[in-house]
Amino acid sequence: MLIQTETTPNPATLKFIPGARVMDAGTRDFATPEDAEASPLAEAIFSLGDVEGVFFGRDFISVTAGPGSDWRELKPQVLGILLDHFSSGAPLFRPATAAGIVVDGPAEDFGDSPEDAEIVAQIRELIETRVRPAVAQDGGDIVYRGFRDGTVYLAMHGACSGCPSSTMTLKNGIEGLLKHYVPEVETVEAV
Repeated sequence: MLIQTETTPNPATLKFIPGARVMDAGTRDFATPEDAEASPLAEAIFSLGDVEGVFFGRDFISVTAGPGSDWRELKPQVLGILLDHFSSGAPLFRPATAAGIVVDGPAEDFGDSPEDAEIVAQIRELIETRVRPAVAQDGGDIVYRGFRDGTVYLAMHGACSGCPSSTMTLKNGIEGLLKHYVPEVETVEAV
C-alpha cells in the first residue's frame, strides 16, 4: 500500500492520502487526545506525543504537529500507523462512537432566520460546491455555521485551523466569493 503525503498551507500540518476512502460521509476533527478516544486510528496518531490535531476527510487524513516537532522524525511514524491501520482493515471508529461523526451539524446557533432561507441556500451551495472542495485539497474543511445580520459564520477544521494563511483565505477568498454571488453578505467570520 502506498500512502502519499502533501504539504499544506499550514506548515505544521501534513496531508496523508492512503488511496482508500477514509470517511464515507462528513469529516471528523480531533483537537485533543481525549477527542481521539473515539477512533483507534486518531488515538494511535496522538500517542506519538508530538501531535496537536488529527483530521479525517473523505479520502485523506491531516495531521498537525506540535510546536517544535520535526516532520522528518514524525512523518515515518505517522506513515507506519496509517499503513498498519489500512492494511489490517481495522475500523475507523469504536462501535459506540461511530454515530458521533460530525457531518455538518451546527455547534452553535447563529440565528438563521426563516426570511433568510433563500440567502442561506445560496451561501450553502457556494460553500459546498466551490469552497469545501478547494479547502479539502489543502487538508482541511470549512463548515457553514450560520448567517445573521450580513455575517456568515464558518468553522475551520484540519489544516485550516491555526493556519497562518487562513485569515487571508477567509477574508480575501471566501468572503470575496460570497459577496460577489450573494450581495446580502457583508463579512465572513470564523468561529
